[in-house]
Amino acid sequence: MAVGRRGALAYDAGTLEQLSGLDASFLYLETPRMHLHVAMCAVLDPETVGGPLSFEAIVEYIRERVHLVPPFRRRLREDPLGLNHPFWVEDPDLDLIHHVRRVTLPAPGGERELGELVGRINSAPLPRSRPLWEIWVIEGLEGGRVAMVAKVHHAAVDGTTGAGLLVNLFSLKPQAPPVAPPKTPPPMTIPSDIDMLREAARARLAQPRKLVELAQKTARAVRAVADRRKGSDVAIGGTPLRAPRVSFNGALEARRDTAFARLPLAGLKAVKDAAPDTKLNDVILAVCTGVLRRYLEGRDGGLPGEALIATCPVSVGGRRGTNHVSAMFVPLPVQLPDPAARLAAIRRATRGAKEEHNALGAEMLQDWAELAAPTTFELASRFYTRLKLADRHRPVHNVIVSNVPGPPFPIYFAGAKLHAVYPMGPVLEGSGLNVTVMSYCGHVDFGFMVAKNLVPDVWTVADAVHSAYAELRAAHGLAADE
Repeated sequence: MAVGRRGALAYDAGTLEQLSGLDASFLYLETPRMHLHVAMCAVLDPETVGGPLSFEAIVEYIRERVHLVPPFRRRLREDPLGLNHPFWVEDPDLDLIHHVRRVTLPAPGGERELGELVGRINSAPLPRSRPLWEIWVIEGLEGGRVAMVAKVHHAAVDGTTGAGLLVNLFSLKPQAPPVAPPKTPPPMTIPSDIDMLREAARARLAQPRKLVELAQKTARAVRAVADRRKGSDVAIGGTPLRAPRVSFNGALEARRDTAFARLPLAGLKAVKDAAPDTKLNDVILAVCTGVLRRYLEGRDGGLPGEALIATCPVSVGGRRGTNHVSAMFVPLPVQLPDPAARLAAIRRATRGAKEEHNALGAEMLQDWAELAAPTTFELASRFYTRLKLADRHRPVHNVIVSNVPGPPFPIYFAGAKLHAVYPMGPVLEGSGLNVTVMSYCGHVDFGFMVAKNLVPDVWTVADAVHSAYAELRAAHGLAADE
């Protein structure tokens, strides 16, 4: 055995891929109450199949393509003492019986029944003893449709790479082209505990110098942001740990709930065009702000007197691993009654947040994650969760809002047309609400993932989407959509 570059243990038969620090951090931070997988609910219309879409056909379709999706083939090989980040290894015992499940939706099979079932599916973490994914096939939807819920651990995918999996699992036509069978891989020796410890020692020896250099770099970047904010007319972003506490902020329990909404992409773009220098993401954030304003008006404590803080993941790329993300903090001015004023404030705030994110360095989060001590991070996360410390300090942020681009054309799975795709991201300690949106074929689909103890009425949130959208259009002189 020889130690290769970029965190890889190299063997004659091939190379094992080590998780990046950011990938691995999603493993370390996960607790029985904070599940760090991402999910997608795909609603399929079997009309293009020429008959019912059977569970057996779906399983066979996945079986033919599973070798094309690396996260579906690999399991973890963890360091025996928790001194180094884990490695991905090919799972020689991959069996779809452990990954593809079947369930029937209770009558009448509408969106609310689907949301409740998807929430239950997302209420348990993925087992670490096999590849970190599951697909649940849900039958019994209204109109003969079938839903497919995919759960994949965040250590294996981020929003962008997760959307990229659609390339290998979906096709551009109902009749998918044939897939070449997998090549027989060369035998690969799984690293021994001694190999893992030797690699961990090598990595740890270099850490003190890297830690000093990164701390100095971070201090300079934070100072630059602070100096920038002293300007009299400078757009600024949000500040973590300065968010007001509202009803959906607090310590998490394990149970999740989900809900969905859909808006026309053309209608959102019309709002963008009606407001100068506005991005589509600004409009989506303005819709979310209107939703949260309506929701909080009916809760105990009511509206805060200041903006909420949203964490918005951004893709940065350029590093090893599968998570190529950072985050920027954006104020959501729920305290403003005028929808047009809210959009104008968001437009200015997102510009400031981007400038501050660039000043800090797009790869700052990834750099710090590389130095994460696995055992320390895991123990600290469990300690924080067990003592419900999120209830004892000001929230880091109020909500996560993520925007993932999807295909603008129809795609198909096992011959069935994809009707809607509702993405869902994890909720984090202190914030029980995640809003993830994805564009697809002329629509923007909203997926709401919540901690049930903090948001017991998730459909009240989702049902406010159309009202928030309508008032935003009216505020910009646009007629209501037909």
